[in-house]
Amino acid sequence: MADNVIELTDTALDDAVYASDKPVLVHFWAPWSGACKVISPIIREIAENYNQKAKIGRLNTERARDSAVEFGINGIPTIILFKNGRVQNRWVGLTSKKDLCEAIDQLL
Repeated sequence: MADNVIELTDTALDDAVYASDKPVLVHFWAPWSGACKVISPIIREIAENYNQKAKIGRLNTERARDSAVEFGINGIPTIILFKNGRVQNRWVGLTSKKDLCEAIDQLL
């Protein structure tokens, strides 16, 4: 399975979120987080399923602190769904694939 998850940086996040006409799902994570390791395969599956329909990215909060502060990331994993540059949904902690997919489907 190809990995369609975009690795984001502070700059790339702005470009991905504000320049996209598609929904953008961003997984804010840290390498030391066990919960992030659990949800990462789900994020990859979503990226595979929504290839060409939505952008799916992940942002390491330790390397991209500006974005973590900008979006008020206080707990990880945090997943934010954007559409037209605006936050549509936000999940903190473990979240089901079903909930994420339903939220994306509503924006398509």
